[in-house]
Amino acid sequence: MRALGGMIMLLVVALLLRSTALSSLAARGFVLDVLAFVAVVWALRHGESSGAIFGFLVGLTADLDAAHWLGRHALALALLGYGIGRLNQTLMRDRSTTHLMLIVAATVIHQAWTLSFELGGVVGWPYLLARVGLAAAATGPLGTVLLALVRRVSGRPLFGDVAFATDSAR
Repeated sequence: MRALGGMIMLLVVALLLRSTALSSLAARGFVLDVLAFVAVVWALRHGESSGAIFGFLVGLTADLDAAHWLGRHALALALLGYGIGRLNQTLMRDRSTTHLMLIVAATVIHQAWTLSFELGGVVGWPYLLARVGLAAAATGPLGTVLLALVRRVSGRPLFGDVAFATDSAR
């Protein structure tokens, strides 16, 4: 029950940030991919199946919020949630370098996938590369710093053993 409440709270906060403060930054060309960030965080904490479910829910909700094709964010974030959740069994999950690499990779994949629907042909590739690069360069370090601050304030590791995290949620 506690995990469900955390899932709903993280989903609402991410979508509110995306729809308010971060949308005005994106209009100025500064993109922070909060959807990819929360999908990475949830998948690292709860594993592949919960990561895929959360990624799908946050993506579907973002698709319903925007005026574009339904399922565009949902597919990418569900696959990212599953993939990162699957990888987390072999990663050192509380290392800042791991966080940086995963957030940057998830941002690149998510942004490239969603922008590919908006751009037509080879003419849009320079814009796509610039936007994806800027989003990864901004989201990765900022997300890593945010996770480090949360870890410092809480005084304990953020991403404990996946078996304990999923068993304690029941």
